[in-house]
Amino acid sequence: MRTDFDPAVMSRNDFYRLLTATVVPRPIAWVSTMSEDGTANLAPHSFFTVASVAPPVVQFSSVGRKDTLHNVEATGQFVVNFAPEGLFEQINDTGTDFPHGVSEFEAAGIATEPSLRVKPPRVAASPVALECEVHSTLRIGDCTVVFGRVVHAAVSQDVVVDGHPEISRLKPLSRLGKDEWATVSGVREISRIRHADWRGPAGDQ
Repeated sequence: MRTDFDPAVMSRNDFYRLLTATVVPRPIAWVSTMSEDGTANLAPHSFFTVASVAPPVVQFSSVGRKDTLHNVEATGQFVVNFAPEGLFEQINDTGTDFPHGVSEFEAAGIATEPSLRVKPPRVAASPVALECEVHSTLRIGDCTVVFGRVVHAAVSQDVVVDGHPEISRLKPLSRLGKDEWATVSGVREISRIRHADWRGPAGDQ
């Protein structure tokens, strides 16, 4: 038995809650931007993924028109700061609906460091920062998808093992439904099978 949900007859918020409870876990883009008057903004966005490998492009969606989107459109730059488990409360703090013109960095007491290729600052305590220039934006309904070309990546040496970021050291946060967040509690590894080595479905072996 299944329960059917029809977005045509449900409210926008009710179906939104269904989507965010079932499209899980979602990585968090902790996006820092700079307004035209020089105010640094910082906000978490959980509709986030990689859009392209070459050129390297990441994407996040702004639900509604928030300061992040205004700043991105005005300046063409932003930074995706990695959201680690250890900064859980600070990340949540920056999701507060502060009045326009208030810097979340200052309000939440989050230290900054300068970026190398773009004007928005990086979160000093975040282990990874992807500095981006806007590739394009796409309006879909009440959301805007922002595509950013990664022009520089800065990774803390503390999370690198043999030249590669290590998941056990990154300790990423992700968003679930309602007010739920998740941490990485277990990692499984399996190699992709080449067709030449195919022996049938795993359950039949």
